[in-house]
Amino acid sequence: MLVALAGLLLAMFANQVSPRGLSLSRNYFPAATGANQATVRERPVSSTNQSPAEVLAAEIKAGGLKLASASQVITWLADPRRQTQKIVFVDARNEEEFLKGHLPGAWLFDPYQPDKYFPAVMPACQSAEQIIVYCHGGDCDDSLSAATLLKEVGIPPDRIWIYGGGMSEWETNGQPLEIGPQNSGQYKKAAP
Repeated sequence: MLVALAGLLLAMFANQVSPRGLSLSRNYFPAATGANQATVRERPVSSTNQSPAEVLAAEIKAGGLKLASASQVITWLADPRRQTQKIVFVDARNEEEFLKGHLPGAWLFDPYQPDKYFPAVMPACQSAEQIIVYCHGGDCDDSLSAATLLKEVGIPPDRIWIYGGGMSEWETNGQPLEIGPQNSGQYKKAAP
């Protein structure tokens, strides 16, 4: 009994200090409840020799959505339509990651807790001409999950773009980050 308890404590400590540790408060497997709640889709296993990023790009296309490049995202971020919420950025990571840094003006929409974020993000997405959804990038598919949820609740898919490079590419390229809550006015340049 004592050995099992020591093992549990060691595992929890290792999870806490690991940069890839699991958040113990995050719901990784939300249950669909109610008629209006969409479910987060599961990624099929690829039997090809495609990279995870290529598989994600194929899934984006198959879902009727569009893949955005870093240069497109930079252009949209500077577009005056962003100031009038005609171009909206949606961060599909969790709140802790969002507060550490996100694209300027982005809305937080964790697809694992949609009921918590739908009331804030839906009005912005309904009136937007373009919605750019991102997460960590690479093989992270939280942006695809969030975009799929938005599509399932009536946002036209031709308005939705997914920035596949995500935060990892954004930070690698030294692009600006907003720190704290949305429109906090606190910015920093990501270190390349």
